[in-house]
Amino acid sequence: MKWFRCALVFVTLTLLNGCKTSPSQDYSAFIQSDPKSILVLPPINNSNEVIAPYSVMATVIQPLADSGYYVFPVSLVQETFKSNGLAIAHDVHNVAPSKLHEIFAADAALYIEVQDYGTSYIVIDSDTKVALSAKLVDLKTGQVIWQGHAQATSSEDRDDNDNSLAGALIGAVLNQVIESTFDMGFEVSQEASQRLLSAGSTNGLLYGPRSPKYGQLKE
Repeated sequence: MKWFRCALVFVTLTLLNGCKTSPSQDYSAFIQSDPKSILVLPPINNSNEVIAPYSVMATVIQPLADSGYYVFPVSLVQETFKSNGLAIAHDVHNVAPSKLHEIFAADAALYIEVQDYGTSYIVIDSDTKVALSAKLVDLKTGQVIWQGHAQATSSEDRDDNDNSLAGALIGAVLNQVIESTFDMGFEVSQEASQRLLSAGSTNGLLYGPRSPKYGQLKE
């Protein structure tokens, strides 16, 4: 009945075209694939932070699960790859989709790349940024059924109500102390992962079969 679901979504979008903006993401391949389980592969790290892929890996599971998908346990997946001599993310990403399907029997695999991760310092101020890109691949066909990118920064939620020089300097010092003491990257990574993958976000995934909103294109 996948054809019926596709037709229903098309008709719904057509009827709502005059009162609601359609998402720019093309979901036709996603709807046709209709994945129910997702295998998250170790992220490729293009940043200068060694901790980046581990932090990102820990933050992408929740938005996937909340969106209604079964996500394969990270520890089990990592151990399986290591026992087969695949300890480097690039090597894992080069494994044929059909082979991944044979081993894990997952419907789709999520390929993530960390484009930016870390804190930059300007004078006495600081800002932590995380930028991610990802694609979802149907493991039975090898087709890319979704792709996207998102980023988040620690400066987004700062209160800039105090416009005085003294207030700005004090705030900058506090921000630098906090971001140099704690791993702000993990917190920022959580926001970036939510924006990238959550079914309720712009161009994020569609709702999975474990969600009560399964079948909806977008809210």
